[in-house]
Amino acid sequence: MGIELQGITKSYGHDTQPVLSAVNAEIQDGELFVIVGPSGCGKSTLLRMIAGIIPISDGILKINGQIMNGVPPKDRNLSMVFQSYALYPFLNVADNVAFGLKARKMAPAEIEQRVTEALTMVNLTEYRDRKPRELSGGQRQRVALARAIASDSKICLMDEPLSNLDAQLRVRMRAEICELQRQLNLTLIYVTHDQTEAMTMADHVMVLNDQHVQQIDTPLAIYNHPANHFVAQFFGTPQINLLSAMTSGTAASAQLVIDDDLEIELDQPLAAGRYTVGIRPNELQLTSVADQAGNATVINVEALGDQTIIEAILDNDVEVRVVAAGQMQVALDQRVTITALGPAFVFGTDDTLIAEQRGAKDARVATVN
Repeated sequence: MGIELQGITKSYGHDTQPVLSAVNAEIQDGELFVIVGPSGCGKSTLLRMIAGIIPISDGILKINGQIMNGVPPKDRNLSMVFQSYALYPFLNVADNVAFGLKARKMAPAEIEQRVTEALTMVNLTEYRDRKPRELSGGQRQRVALARAIASDSKICLMDEPLSNLDAQLRVRMRAEICELQRQLNLTLIYVTHDQTEAMTMADHVMVLNDQHVQQIDTPLAIYNHPANHFVAQFFGTPQINLLSAMTSGTAASAQLVIDDDLEIELDQPLAAGRYTVGIRPNELQLTSVADQAGNATVINVEALGDQTIIEAILDNDVEVRVVAAGQMQVALDQRVTITALGPAFVFGTDDTLIAEQRGAKDARVATVN
């Protein structure tokens, strides 16, 4: 079942700033659609408007081609998995999964069949008689998933369901949710503040910030072609390096100068003015040098085994982050030379992307003599 959002707006009074403004999106039948953004950007509010838990202030919501504004949640044929699991502590696992089905006055035989099938899918059959307090965090989340599965709804909404789990369990649960979504052919809308979840799970991603949709696209398209500053910074760990730059001279130029010490050679000239250049840490190269040569000083090193993250201060007092593959031996206060391999992104004064330079031939950072 597809979902269409047309100018969805939410405000809590005429004199208050809207929580969300003019959100437009089309969510295709059977896709895993992730809504991502920082805390307070309106992700959960949007999800609750789709669910019918809170009213829409303006705009149109369509589910399967039918306008759903004002339709009660029980009539929207969807299920929801909350961050807090929302399990009844006095009911065992099977009764928690069956609770909504009993409220719909289904036949006992059908309820038993649905509960059994749902618990089998999430590998909780042997825990069906346990209370929530006897389960781990991951098992409780599986109960919440089983409850959504048992409802047989074709749309499932998930509001940061993995945020209470430890890192390793989150990785495993991400894979299980994706597998269940494909197996059941669900239209799944998944809210998270974690860009890793968005990158690894989504068919399409909506990036929300400051009341508005910043970008909607596939995860890799968003990473490779960020629409603006915010999207570029939000996707990618460590964060992208954003460096202030100006064109050399007073006329259009293919050379951007960063604080008079570094420059970027472009393949297309830009109008004279100030720009921001974005270069991801893994697209910077660090080389050790002798004595006081080089163009930067190392201030922090994080050795992660499969990669090394280095923070350095350029000679013009600009801080940059570099990611080197493998285990690189770098000492604090060591002098190094930092160059860029590309790609690089060029943003205008309104923070939107205006140019991309692909590859080392098209974008490089070099010391200005």
